[in-house]
Amino acid sequence: MRTHAFRLTRGQDLREGIEAYLHAHAIEAAAVVACVGCVSRARVRDAGGERIREICAPMEIVSVTGTVSIHRTHLHIALSREDLGAVGGHLVCGCIVNTTAEVVLLELEDCVFLPRFDPQTGYHELHIAPKRQQEDP
Repeated sequence: MRTHAFRLTRGQDLREGIEAYLHAHAIEAAAVVACVGCVSRARVRDAGGERIREICAPMEIVSVTGTVSIHRTHLHIALSREDLGAVGGHLVCGCIVNTTAEVVLLELEDCVFLPRFDPQTGYHELHIAPKRQQEDP
């Protein structure tokens, strides 16, 4: 296992920023172990899986959790509003960092997270595959 820590800044898209980091470091399997900061706008999909809600207000990032790789991203976010009420859901693009987002990933070096269509759910779900070892020449 290997840890990665990075910071996103004002105006960056939270999901796109995480995905860019994954691609820049060729990460094939990781878990988000911490993410704190704040957003100026949030976009989340609700539990029904179809409706995306947008909230244009400053909110604290209470938590981001998920399984990520260069092949797929599955992230959930919890946010705290100014009145301390909480909202959350499936993180989609359009969640904009206000001042900062500090992200810590734990890379799993012995496996690969891939999408695989599941006819029961109708979604591309997580498929965990062993990482192929490079053969010595």
